[in-house]
Amino acid sequence: QVQLAESGGDSVQAGGSLRLSCTASGYTFRDDDCIGWFRQAPGERREEVAFIRDEFGIANKTTYADSVKGRFIISRDTATNTLHLQMNDLRPEDTARYSCSVTQRRSYGRCNWAYGYWGQGTQVTVSS
Repeated sequence: QVQLAESGGDSVQAGGSLRLSCTASGYTFRDDDCIGWFRQAPGERREEVAFIRDEFGIANKTTYADSVKGRFIISRDTATNTLHLQMNDLRPEDTARYSCSVTQRRSYGRCNWAYGYWGQGTQVTVSS
């Protein structure tokens, strides 16, 4: 059974940093997987925050939402089968529940998260 477990969420003040981790069990991250972080605030739609994948011969290509570019860094540790999200200069608008997902499926070259495995999430709260 595949399980993704997120950790590292906390309550911090604006300008602070957090490092989220997503550890997989029952599944080994593959180089051709899409692995990503998403977040959802109450009453809001789920937002794609950052994801990483091998693409067009480029290993570990990363993509970030405009709202987090320059502040968040996604990385994966193949030795521990873990995905990380380093979040710096946190803002109140970053407050949300953060979840990780992994999918092997792509549609027209794009990661298809509808076929992914998902974790339960970890809460990040940023106060001003």
